[in-house]
Amino acid sequence: MKVVLLNYTKNPDQICAAAAQSCYSEKGASELFERTTAVKAEKMIKKVVEMGHLSVVEHAHFTFSVEGVSRALTHQLVRHRIASYSQQSQRYVGMDEAEYVLPPSVQADHEAKKLYKKAMDDAWKTYRALAAKVDKEDARYVLPNACHTNITITMNARELWHFFSLRCCRRAQWEIRMMAWKMLAEAKKVAPILFENAGPGCFRGPCPEGEYTCGKPYEKGHMPTDKELMVESMRPE
Repeated sequence: MKVVLLNYTKNPDQICAAAAQSCYSEKGASELFERTTAVKAEKMIKKVVEMGHLSVVEHAHFTFSVEGVSRALTHQLVRHRIASYSQQSQRYVGMDEAEYVLPPSVQADHEAKKLYKKAMDDAWKTYRALAAKVDKEDARYVLPNACHTNITITMNARELWHFFSLRCCRRAQWEIRMMAWKMLAEAKKVAPILFENAGPGCFRGPCPEGEYTCGKPYEKGHMPTDKELMVESMRPE
């Protein structure tokens, strides 16, 4: 899995802070922006976020390239509707090479791995045979959810907050959880104030999952490593 932040609103923390200040000032955001230091931006953003006035953080947008993930992941991802997506097309891009996601739990079980690999090999063998006779858009019907895909994602900061709250949670499916943490790490590099407290719900208080809680809350502010996330992926959800 590869996650790259391609582009983002310039000075996202200051932009959102200036927008927030403009709601309470006679001055316009252009003048307020020039006067907004990092310290002032932090104070203003914390204030409006705590008040629940999240519309001001919608002024910052972030575009990610996510590569080498499964179609199972992207089927979950597009449920987040306040976003823009551009996904690799199986109608126009040949899937001749057997590239797919191997879940860590399958990787760890010798017999399960043999069964899984056979299913993948059979699917691609059938795909190649069909693609020689019919259009790729029809041959693709035999490809599995595990098939690799690439997708470009654009979300504003408010939707990213919502996305991270749900998908960084231990109860989220392992692959999309890994992607969410990688996206959060990239976002925090360029907008540390906006995303200071972003992450699973347990970062900010009691688990919002109620009776479905995992019972293992993350330590507030802890950003799990890839190794930790792989270990987590081996546990039942």
